[in-house]
This record gives sequence, structure tokens and C-alpha cells, in this order.
Amino acid sequence: MKENKSIKISALGSYLPETIVTNDQLSKTVDTSDEWIVSHTGIEQRRYASDNENASDLAIKAINNMKKDVSDVDAIIVATATPDYRGFPSTACIISEKMKLKNVNIAFDITAGCTGFIYALENARALICANSAKKILVIGTEILSRVVDFSDRNTCILFADGAGCVLVEEGNSVFNSILGVEKAGADKLYIDNNSHIKMEGRAVYNFAVKRIVEIIKNLVEKNNLELEEIDYIVSHQANIRILQAAARRLKIDEKVFFSNVDKVANTSAASIPIALDFLNKDKNIKEGANIILVGFGAGLTYGGTFFKWTK
Repeated sequence: MKENKSIKISALGSYLPETIVTNDQLSKTVDTSDEWIVSHTGIEQRRYASDNENASDLAIKAINNMKKDVSDVDAIIVATATPDYRGFPSTACIISEKMKLKNVNIAFDITAGCTGFIYALENARALICANSAKKILVIGTEILSRVVDFSDRNTCILFADGAGCVLVEEGNSVFNSILGVEKAGADKLYIDNNSHIKMEGRAVYNFAVKRIVEIIKNLVEKNNLELEEIDYIVSHQANIRILQAAARRLKIDEKVFFSNVDKVANTSAASIPIALDFLNKDKNIKEGANIILVGFGAGLTYGGTFFKWTK
């Protein structure tokens, strides 16, 4: 492995399906209301894929929205819990074939729940540092509307569909991650044998707030920074109350946490790259900005990445 070799994110892209489902629309078939959903989650609407869209299709649309030539990409890593096929082939292989990416030598999927994108980024960094790949598409893509139980009002209001992606290549940016998994907790959030999401909301909430705070503190210390030097924190978009609670514990302005959960809802492994793309479009991130990405989810997995933004 080349000493001090690092990576950079050189392009961003995202895609949300056309169909918008508001809280009021959901309340017509689910025993809930717009007021309750917003007050408990911050979610106002979510997007659902059409019947003829699969996870690979959403991913390809996100890649196309990067407006970047990806013909020389030599690896694809996809984070998803809703792949095109339940077993194999991987969604990464399907994307490679559909896009006719002839230089791809490595393609695989990662299942780490809502932390999947962070796990995928660290795998991309390892492949580049080991000289196994030069340009990697790292993608989060989900169609969670197909695995929600619409009789369970506590979970069906949360989840949605979408895809986000980044192009990763060798660079001189500071870029490092922390990954983790709870020794217990796999039964707190899972997709059951009937293909329905099951979640113990309070347990997941407590886990998420605790780990977000821990990850951010550890990444700040690891990079010899102070909390005040972090420009943006892009967390998994699960629930605005989680982000607010984490900000209070860290004693920082909650505006440091970028959030688009109100318009996007919980898109699991896709939420961080979607949010990062939204952030860049909204703020036009400046060169050298200190950014932390943080994820938490089924497993129970957690992880975070610190990097300096380079254009």
C-alpha cells in the first residue's frame, strides 16, 4: 500500500423518483396525520419509485445526474438493502452492464443498513490505497416503499426511495473513517421473512443519538480539530429529532447538521449521498471545508467519515 495515499470525492449525483407522497395522502390509508408525522419525525413528504424502476435504475439516473464522464470507472460499490435481485447478481454488476462500463473490474454490493454508504466509502478508499482500483463509483440506492408494512403506522411513514452517488479517485484530501457495530441489536431493525421492515423505534433512537455524538467526537479528535472547526455534518436522514438531540448533546448549533429529511424521508443507504448532493447544490461547498458524514442503522451498524472538500 502506498504510504500516505488518500482519496477525494470528485463528483456528486442524486435522483429522487417522480411520485411524491405527502403526509396527508398517507393519512387517507394509514391511521396518522400530517401534524403527528411532522412533530415526531420532521418528514413532510417522501418519494416512491414506479413499478418499472429497480434499485439499479435509480442508481443509473443518479450517476447520469453527476454530469461526469464515468467511462473510465474501474470499480462499482453499491450500498443497498433492496437490490434488484434478492440473492445475486449484485446490483453493482447490473449497473455496470446496463451502462456498458467496459473498464469495470470490481463490482459488489454492501448490506450494512443505513450505514451502508459509509462502509462503501471506506471499501473504496482501501481499494484505491491498495492500487486495486483508480476510479470508483460509490452508490447508495434504495426502494424501501416495497418493504414497508402499510399497516404499521410507526414505520411506513418513515421510509422512501432514492439514490445518491459519488465518484471517488486518488487525491490529496484528508479522508478517514471510523466503522463500528453493536455486539447486540440485530433484532432491533430488520426486514422480516414477509419482506417488511420491523423496528423498535425507541431502541434505535437511543442508539442513534449515542453513536452520532460518539462518532463525531472521535473523528474531531482523530483529525486534531475542535468541534467549532467542522463546517458541515451530513448525517443519515432518519428523523430530525435524532439530529436535534445529537446537536444538543454536542452543544453545537443544529444548523451544522444539514437536513433534507422533510422532503426526502428515510432512504437508508441512499440518504447520505443524496443529502451531500443537496448540500453542495444549496451551499456550493467551499474548497477546504471540513465535513463529517455519519451513519447508523440495521445491524446495529454505525460509522463516520471525515474529509476536506476539494473541487
